[in-house]
Amino acid sequence: MEAQKILEWYIEAGVDETIGESPIDYFLLSQEKQKTPSIPVVEAVSKQALPQSRPATIASSTPTPVISNNARDLCDKCSSLNELRTALEAFDECSLKLTATNLVFGEGNPNAKLMIIGEAPGAEEDKSGQPFVGKSGQLLTKMLKSINIERKDVYISNILPWRPPGNRKPTIEETAICLPFIQKHIDLVSPDILLLLGGSSASSLCNTSDGISQIRGKKLNYTTSNGKEIIAIPTFHPAYLLRTPAQKAKIWQDLLNIKSILN
Repeated sequence: MEAQKILEWYIEAGVDETIGESPIDYFLLSQEKQKTPSIPVVEAVSKQALPQSRPATIASSTPTPVISNNARDLCDKCSSLNELRTALEAFDECSLKLTATNLVFGEGNPNAKLMIIGEAPGAEEDKSGQPFVGKSGQLLTKMLKSINIERKDVYISNILPWRPPGNRKPTIEETAICLPFIQKHIDLVSPDILLLLGGSSASSLCNTSDGISQIRGKKLNYTTSNGKEIIAIPTFHPAYLLRTPAQKAKIWQDLLNIKSILN
């Protein structure tokens, strides 16, 4: 059971290859292979000892643009948040779904004027199936309260609905595949303001290659599929503020800006 727990932990952390405790000279082994019978260098593990878990990655032969179009076709058929959630739960063409514990869809007021979008769920979010419930989420709640906004009055989601293994940065392909779902998410909530947490969120939705330090606090434009213009304000991700608290003064200005717009 201890071995199984360790293997499960490795898989959750995104490990897809194991190595031995001592280095192996494979060049020397290849030379000796011609002279002597092959010698196994890694002890085999019985299938019964392996955890019954989903694989860490899959290799899809379908091009990313095709998968993205399939996702968009699914989204076009959704007319409510419940239908969009059901479509995401049935969508199997993103490899992140294989390693995630739960779908992290979104939560909050479906008619909110302010919609907050992060990059991807973390470990705590993956366990609970809810966005921003870890340390970053706790800080986000305090940030909202600082401008007299209750968390229940906004809507919160992420670009990606599944946690990348080991909290790694999402790939361009993963973001492209999931982008139609968050775009439809925005269409259905139809907020007046988007608060984009982190550079990935801003670059994905506002088609900009500028870094978050360059665009932080600026009023960008986001257009929904039905032509509604929404103010999009990028700012630092709460996880970044936990590492660099000196930047809180800058995000305070962004929050005051949002409060002013809402008023």
